[in-house]
Amino acid sequence: MKYKIILLAILCLDVTILLFQASQLSISTSEAVLLYKESSFLQLLIKSSLNLFGQNDFALRIVMIFFHLVSILLLYEISKKYLKSERNRLWLVIVFVLLPGVVSAALIVSHAGFIIFGLFLYAYAIQRYKERFVAILLLLYALIDGGFVYLFLGLALYNLFQKRKRDLFYSLFLIVISIYFYGMKISGIPSGHFLDTLGVYSAIFTPVIFIYLFYSLYRAYLNDESDPLWYIASTALLFSLLLSFRQRVELEILAPYVMLSLPLAARTFAHSYRVRLKEYRKFYKGIFIVTFIFLMINTLVVLFNKELYLILDNPKQHFAYKMHIAKELANKLKKMGIYCVLTNEDMQLRLKFYNVDRCNENILNEMKTSFNEKSNVTIRYKNKILYKANVTKLNKK
Repeated sequence: MKYKIILLAILCLDVTILLFQASQLSISTSEAVLLYKESSFLQLLIKSSLNLFGQNDFALRIVMIFFHLVSILLLYEISKKYLKSERNRLWLVIVFVLLPGVVSAALIVSHAGFIIFGLFLYAYAIQRYKERFVAILLLLYALIDGGFVYLFLGLALYNLFQKRKRDLFYSLFLIVISIYFYGMKISGIPSGHFLDTLGVYSAIFTPVIFIYLFYSLYRAYLNDESDPLWYIASTALLFSLLLSFRQRVELEILAPYVMLSLPLAARTFAHSYRVRLKEYRKFYKGIFIVTFIFLMINTLVVLFNKELYLILDNPKQHFAYKMHIAKELANKLKKMGIYCVLTNEDMQLRLKFYNVDRCNENILNEMKTSFNEKSNVTIRYKNKILYKANVTKLNKK
């Protein structure tokens, strides 16, 4: 009972922080593209939320926050197979909640959060339900989002090596269905992005955790402890690293698969810690403490990210700049009695969400913040100028 109360407290604190952060963000260009130009199941869910709760930032992000919270519960249940101690399962949940990539997926409207939820739901389903239910679930995945193709690829390899012929043919069938409807982005002129890919993975998981995840997958392979989660996570990770030698990889889609290895890594860590005498456990305690400190620093940076503007010369160097400005700009324009403008395509799409439409009557031109010229519109944070623009009204007679 004590551990369930702690889990509930983690969920409540997490959702409180996420809702606060959601109120501080503006819609980004990628989110606006997903909402207005993309046709997908996720778009349908977001539009349903907007119709239900109104066109606001809460309604925009509540679907992703919901997926995130359910993912936490699913991870806790999945980890029962790998971690016998409830205390260890709670630590796994805390690490998951604090991962930079997870925080981003919980707030930003993208396929990443949806895929994390879908993968954890699959992992839960194979533990609790019959194969027929799992087969139907996988077919739904193939039909609603092309990002699940790597799940089918991992399962195909698992079924091949485990000599499960019927399941292998079904996995191949799902791959064909997914590629037929959504395609698979392997194209372009060969170019090296391997180091960039490693850097992004390290940013998503923090360097220590990413290295340990890789080590855990390798160790499970040597010890022949592979299961479906191992095949899925390993396939996606190796595929992304190999593909990065030729092109830029969509880690928004592939990184969620690596998160499936978290229970495996937690099991490896717990086992390594448990089999050692107390005097030899200091190294593992040190690793965990260092990792936790990194995670806390990342979380604090996310929570107080706007404070970084005060120390940056160029506001556009801020990692979350693309998630700011638009809402404040729309409010400024409305206070000036301007409800439509003509500006660059990215900002035009973002302003549309805040009911500032496109027209030829008012021209919005962004200015460099370093210039001293006067501007019609200025967005500040604690007296630090983040955005400047001039609005020119055209007189049409």
